[in-house]
Amino acid sequence: MLADPGGKDLARAVAELAERLPPAIAALARIAYNYRWTWLPGGAGLFRDIDASLWRRCGFNPRWIIEAVPPHRLRELAADAQYARRVARVAAALDADLARPAAPGAVSSERPVVYFCSEFGGHCSLPLYGGGLGVLAGDLVKAASDLALPLVCVSLFYRQGYFHQRLDHRGRQVEYWTTTDFERLPAVLVTSDEGRPLALPLELRGRTVQIQIWRVDFGRVPVYLLDTDRPDNHPIDRWMTARLYVGDRHTRLAQYATLGCGGVRALAALGIEPGLVHLNEGHAALGGFERLAARMAGGETFDEALVKVRAQTVFTTHTPVAAGNEWFSPEEVEPVLGALRERLGVPAAAFYGLGRLHPGGEQEAVALTPLALRTSRAANAVSKRHGEVSRAMWQPLWPDRSAQDVPIGSVTNGVHTTTWMAAPMQALLDRHLPADWRQRTSEPGVWDAVSSIPDAELWQVRQTLRQHLVEEARERSVGMRLSRAEPPDYVDAAMRIFDADSLTIGFARRVATYKRLHLLTYQLERGLRLLADPKRAIQLVIAGKAHPADDEAKATLRRLLDFRRAPNVAGRIVFLEDYDLHLAPWIVAGVDLWLNLPRPPFEASGTSGMKVVVNGGLNLSVLDGWWAEAYDGQSGWAIASGDGDPHAQDEIDAAAVFNLLEAEVIPLFHERNAAGIPERWIARVKSSMRRLVPRFSAERMMREYAETMYAVRDA
Repeated sequence: MLADPGGKDLARAVAELAERLPPAIAALARIAYNYRWTWLPGGAGLFRDIDASLWRRCGFNPRWIIEAVPPHRLRELAADAQYARRVARVAAALDADLARPAAPGAVSSERPVVYFCSEFGGHCSLPLYGGGLGVLAGDLVKAASDLALPLVCVSLFYRQGYFHQRLDHRGRQVEYWTTTDFERLPAVLVTSDEGRPLALPLELRGRTVQIQIWRVDFGRVPVYLLDTDRPDNHPIDRWMTARLYVGDRHTRLAQYATLGCGGVRALAALGIEPGLVHLNEGHAALGGFERLAARMAGGETFDEALVKVRAQTVFTTHTPVAAGNEWFSPEEVEPVLGALRERLGVPAAAFYGLGRLHPGGEQEAVALTPLALRTSRAANAVSKRHGEVSRAMWQPLWPDRSAQDVPIGSVTNGVHTTTWMAAPMQALLDRHLPADWRQRTSEPGVWDAVSSIPDAELWQVRQTLRQHLVEEARERSVGMRLSRAEPPDYVDAAMRIFDADSLTIGFARRVATYKRLHLLTYQLERGLRLLADPKRAIQLVIAGKAHPADDEAKATLRRLLDFRRAPNVAGRIVFLEDYDLHLAPWIVAGVDLWLNLPRPPFEASGTSGMKVVVNGGLNLSVLDGWWAEAYDGQSGWAIASGDGDPHAQDEIDAAAVFNLLEAEVIPLFHERNAAGIPERWIARVKSSMRRLVPRFSAERMMREYAETMYAVRDA
């Protein structure tokens, strides 16, 4: 592996940005070009304090604010000795982190793990994600950096990313896209020794497409992003990496080939030799053919090459939902990938057979998940329950085995604790946990000290976080209502929505049909009665995007907005548009209770509830995904949903939700001692944090990957 692929380009960009800064704070340029600042204590504050209003307007992009702020403001900051010391402290912490030796193990800095994922959600200023898959990738990369695990990430650089959302006055979702100004991001275009952008040719749709590579750093982990928007490409091919999960199936296939085959070629051009390839979902599985072809060109037979490729690949499957396991007919594949297949020299029978449930079925459709499973030495689901579902789902690939013997294990997802834990909660833990708790988030003993935190202090933090969410909800609601041309009285009422002392319930995620947001509209009279009770006040914050093609999910959103004029609803329920990585932290930190109501067994893991836990919130969830292994009867509430008739089960589960709210959740929250503190509620919060934060941390997840999936095995 080269010493630092793209490093010279990064150093040049840092030097150019530093020229804008006075010497006393020139290190801000180095900090800006490494997203490690997002989880270093005091990192975000450095940029926010340049100009809080501009920081928000520039999308929390550190390079942008340095380039946009007037020079006199930078001189003022440089003259502020306290601010200069803060810059020096964060810069020193960054340098120390990067200087640590790599962790010993099955992989090394010379031959790292290469992690392929079709989306990457590391920060809101880098909009390359659509949902949980990308956010999980961001958390995993941060955890790998924390653990000094040698890892490189490969994804795509989407100019327009995922769609933005707004609701019109009838509650209809309107999708729109915006183009990201890459030239303002803390990203660099990787160049050759001659100073020209690296260009990698790939045969797609009867043309040769040129791919360029961008680099973005997250701590110790470089993230390489592939981009086809080059002037020497055909206009259609320049569009290929424009949008995440584009609707056109041919373009999606071309994206998958760009990520997989183009990603393998990018690694070769960068001089990176993988010690292991980790496919996060099957989108990059076509890269296995590129690796097979390279070995066959070296004299190995197809079967010999397949053994070697399998020995160097692991695969994580993330969903049992059909839309996440797409099937393509040969008639769809051949126009897009036919020329690539021929150039690679992979036999057509093998090319298609590896992606079929039954390799010999010549007319059978193909999919990336079977291809990934057949070309990997090990595979895992993302929770124990999902492992059971996946083994049954993909048992046809192993017809001589029972479902329980299918070789798909599980590594339950986790969240990056210090990314998702709000600053007030971190400050509280700084006073009561060991000083190095941020470096030991997966150690259960570290969290035992939560039990001794005074109830009053923990409750005060919870009140602060709820107040922050109320303020954010009010500000956003004004803008949303104005954009829909709502009546003036309804717009004005937005500044009075919510109450900082009420039980605040959250339901925020993709509005996929199986997530069952529609359960909130069942048993409407009971719901309205709960909202109307002034003595036991509750309020509900909802957010999430419906896929542009999911008409049923969009109809659910319309029904929810129809209730905005019902008595007691306008001030107690709010839908926050355009759910993203900026809005999500406000919600998961501010809610007291998280609702998760998926239709089993379609929830592979779910991580939003884990993010609520780290902020002292509780969960009320169907026993699916991660909650099936987290629930213990003390740390939250559970619904044991069945798998009978869907409509009948919806009625049963909706009733179970309201029963728990009425009989247990709401009374417990509003039960106060003489000091006004809900002692028994806080006891559950402490139990939840003590037990669940270490178990469902990204650090634990990453250690488990390193010790199991990444461990050296016989081929």
